Amino acid sequence: MGPITDSAPITLRPASGELRSSVEQLAQLYRHDISEFLGHLPAADGRFGFSSLPLFFDEPGREALLIQYGTTPGGFILTRTTLEGETSISAFFVVRALRRRGVGRQAALHLLRSRPGAWAIAFQEANAGAARFWRGIATAAVGSAWHEETRPVPPPTPENLPDDHWIFLNTGA
Repeated sequence: MGPITDSAPITLRPASGELRSSVEQLAQLYRHDISEFLGHLPAADGRFGFSSLPLFFDEPGREALLIQYGTTPGGFILTRTTLEGETSISAFFVVRALRRRGVGRQAALHLLRSRPGAWAIAFQEANAGAARFWRGIATAAVGSAWHEETRPVPPPTPENLPDDHWIFLNTGA
């Protein structure tokens, strides 16, 4: 794609078939980004592990969505249904060239508004950009009708990993 313009449409597409490989490639960039906060290192082949990624393509209750910026892959979103029945955003990634341009905001709000119901969004407080982003998205989506909790990261996790921060909101209320 050519230069970035502010007029390219942002769309969300289920990442099945030929779009799966785009999400798998972008997932390496995502894992690299979060390695700063989670301490993950690449394997001997230089790739970051992401053992749960295939579940988002194959397991009921999980979904992988490709964020498209015009016709170009701009990021992805992984969702799953929690035991409590909420939809959880398990991973959210926007390529660096599109950050701070409203692409992530537009994609996140489109997702939340297009699927009314209970949502649970986890992030690491050490990732200040993610913390700011998700608090702003929650407020844009439902005003002050959201709350935040801190919970331990479910196993298996590396030792000394800080607790997750969770935002809970309901876009159907």
